[in-house]
Amino acid sequence: MTENSGGLPASAANPGGIKQAVRLAKLRAESARQASPFLTSKEAAFYLGLAVITLRGMRRKGTGPRCRKHGRDWRYHIDDLEAWSLAATRGGTHG
Repeated sequence: MTENSGGLPASAANPGGIKQAVRLAKLRAESARQASPFLTSKEAAFYLGLAVITLRGMRRKGTGPRCRKHGRDWRYHIDDLEAWSLAATRGGTHG
């Protein structure tokens, strides 16, 4: 299966592939919870389909998902990523 630049399977670009993309995202989230629920900025950006620099800018502006500083590194809890993503969900009529 190939992926697009946002980290989602290429099939997610069409409506039939959305269910598969959601299923894969849930599997990735469950896998992350079992290993470690805290993701690096790079992992969190991949999970959300964002560029790392975009996520960093959102953190600095206070508009991104909740994060914590562990030592010198910023970490994102998988549940915070999901909550932030769900809060940003809009209906199909928005652009």
